[in-house]
Amino acid sequence: MTNASLLLHAQGLVKNFALPDGGKIRAVDGVSFDLNAGETLAVVGESGSGKTTLARILARIEPIDEGEATFLGADWLRARGGALRRLRRQMQMVFQDPYGSLDPLQRVDSAIGEPLAIHEPSLRGAERATRILEALEAVGLGREALSRYPHEFSGGQRQRLAIARALVLRPQLVIADEPVSALDPSIGAQILELLGRLQRQFGLTYLLISHSFPVVAQLATRIAVMREGKIVEMGAAADVLQHPAHPYTRALVAAVPELPVAPGRFLGA
Repeated sequence: MTNASLLLHAQGLVKNFALPDGGKIRAVDGVSFDLNAGETLAVVGESGSGKTTLARILARIEPIDEGEATFLGADWLRARGGALRRLRRQMQMVFQDPYGSLDPLQRVDSAIGEPLAIHEPSLRGAERATRILEALEAVGLGREALSRYPHEFSGGQRQRLAIARALVLRPQLVIADEPVSALDPSIGAQILELLGRLQRQFGLTYLLISHSFPVVAQLATRIAVMREGKIVEMGAAADVLQHPAHPYTRALVAAVPELPVAPGRFLGA
């Protein structure tokens, strides 16, 4: 019997990188997990743990060396042509750097509309304009942003633009790679609040990549802890944060003075 809510299934993912001396480093080492519709799986670990490489594999930015993944019941890592385009519109990514993720020479209306031009080329001009404006308004920006360029916005506003660009195709899954690490804490808190609201509004599923337990505590329903390319612990967010089982997880949690866990608001409650 299949799980009707299963959105993404990853099995035995492996990614190696060549070293200058001719050797190799295994950045992702046999990673397996399931991601169900509507949840937020946070992948957390220190720098070099392999979490961003995992995100790039799943977004098909980096090629895989071993393993398989199914997305919406289809072979995601081997899809090509039209099958890949149909699947790709359902999986979008928000990157860490709000300054580098947008073309500085591209106006906002063009930047947000570019995914529509690629994936929905038959969309008429008025419909396309409506979709672009809806995406902007969803992230707290408005019509006045359409004719402006990325350098005219603050870092937090640029990240809102990047989120709007991801949302304009109405995807089911958003991969967010350290979406607030480049922002001031107060601005980052606003972006996390926005991501939570958008998830409720649009029924989004998130794969959230972060090095910060306080960040993942605010959004995650489940947490996977990565170390040296492997998932060493995975479970419900409340269990991992309050009763970590693996020594590495316990050390990471102990290093955080206070986790902003508000019962009834976070941890999927």
